[in-house]
Amino acid sequence: MDKVSFTQMKDGTKEEYEFLTAHEIDHTKHTADRLLQALVDLDESLSGYQITRLGHSVQSATRAYRDGADIDWIVSALLHDIGDIYAPYNHDEYAATILKPFVREQCSWVVQTHGDFQMLYYGHHLEGFDQNKRERHRGHPYFEDNEVFCERWDQASFDPEYKDLPLEFFAPMVREVFERTPYDPEVIRPGAREPLQNTEIAAARSE
Repeated sequence: MDKVSFTQMKDGTKEEYEFLTAHEIDHTKHTADRLLQALVDLDESLSGYQITRLGHSVQSATRAYRDGADIDWIVSALLHDIGDIYAPYNHDEYAATILKPFVREQCSWVVQTHGDFQMLYYGHHLEGFDQNKRERHRGHPYFEDNEVFCERWDQASFDPEYKDLPLEFFAPMVREVFERTPYDPEVIRPGAREPLQNTEIAAARSE
C-alpha cells in the first residue's frame, strides 16, 4: 500500500489506519532533527538585537549548561523561543506544547509562561504592556523557577561577546529528550522541582 484509498476519514479501513499509524510513528522519530532545523531557521526571523534569534537560543542553553542544569532545563532553554517564526503572539505557549510530552512539568510550565515573566524587563517602556504581568502567576509552585530562568538564561542572552557553545553541542541532548516515551510519568513528574543551578556540576563542566 502506497497511500490510503479513502477521501473521508470515516471510510478508512483497519488496514489503512494501521498503515497510516506506522508512517506516523516513523515520522515522529525525526522530530528532533526537524526542531534542530527550525532553530537554524530562526536566523531568518525578525531580530534587531545584537545577536540572531538562533544565537539567543544557543546562548540561553549554554548558560543553562554552565549553571549545571539538567538536560530538561538545557533543552527547554534551547527551544524556549522556537515559536518565534510561526507563533509570534504566543511563542511561549507554542514552544511549551512541543516540549510538554517530553520534559518535566516544571520546565514546560516555565517555557509556557516565560513571556509574562520577561515583561518585567521592558513592559514599563511600552504603552499597553503590563510590566508586572508575571504577578498573575504569583503563588504557583514554579514561580521562582521562572524568575531564575528569565534572569539568568533568557533576558541575559543577547550578548555578542559571550562564548556560546555551538548548536551541534546540544543536538545529542535534543535527540535524547525527543526519543523519550511521550508523557512518561517518570519524566513529567508533576510537582517535582529540580534546581536550575548546580554548583558542583557547573564546576565539573568548566574543567
